[in-house]
Amino acid sequence: MRKNFDAIMMIGYGAPEKKEDIMPFLRNVASGRPIPEDRLREVAHHYEIFDGKSPLNELTYKQAQKLEKLLLEHGYDLPVYIGMRNWHPFIKDSLEQMWEKGVRKLIGLIMAVYRSDASWERYMRDISEACEDLEIKLHVEYVPPLFDHPLFIESSAKKVVERMRDIPKDRLKTTMLVFTAHSIPQKMSDSCPYAFQFGTSAMLVAQRAGHGNWMIAYQSRSGPPNEKWLEPDICDVVTSLSEQGFTDIVVQPVGFVCDHIEVLFDIGVEASEAARDCGVNIHRAETVNDDDLYIMALSDGVLNLFNSENSRQ
Repeated sequence: MRKNFDAIMMIGYGAPEKKEDIMPFLRNVASGRPIPEDRLREVAHHYEIFDGKSPLNELTYKQAQKLEKLLLEHGYDLPVYIGMRNWHPFIKDSLEQMWEKGVRKLIGLIMAVYRSDASWERYMRDISEACEDLEIKLHVEYVPPLFDHPLFIESSAKKVVERMRDIPKDRLKTTMLVFTAHSIPQKMSDSCPYAFQFGTSAMLVAQRAGHGNWMIAYQSRSGPPNEKWLEPDICDVVTSLSEQGFTDIVVQPVGFVCDHIEVLFDIGVEASEAARDCGVNIHRAETVNDDDLYIMALSDGVLNLFNSENSRQ
């Protein structure tokens, strides 16, 4: 069954898959921005630690395959494409491929949990600009952010509970659950719901996981040092919690829908080093990745668009 829409595209950031990809990928990221070459090489080291292969692309393909299968079970035979902002398959290339196959009405799934110009509107502009460059008129509707969707919350909480099982019961009272999201400039945050949506997710996941000690922190800050970005930084939080007597910290990067280098490096390397330095135990809870509950949340968002479209006809 095909109703109203012809296809779905998962729209993401993109990531390298081997060492040779790292610098071309980072130059795409930095395109049009005054980022010094030294800074790019510094970030490149983060990828080199993992042999240049980010899990982002592989996980996104798994998400797409599972979503396509689940929608088919609901009677919707819709292809799910992937379009990346900074690496293959690029958004423009995917749009061109879809257009050639007859796609005229598209559902856009921006793979970001919280809405800001950097995490949301920028991708919408990329779609519009690519359509203009290709001289195609494609109708696109976007699934809203799933930051408070019950299935996204349940999936995230499940990952937290799984990780907390590694902590002895007598240490749970001195365990802090810390949720992280990508930091953004304070000025950008002031004009968007990003921080509110992040705080809402964190509260709901903590409640679902049944752990009373929780807080939020930010990671992956970039930009000029004199520009104010959302805080506190996860590494500063680790040190502070150790000084307060916490024995364990469970970190879940709930603001990311799949593991990638920023998650692996910022939490697995930098925050872990900070934890070792101050003698506290750190445990990383997974992101939702291709968990079936999260795929059901994506499917629900897509089906809601179908229902909304039907109600307008």
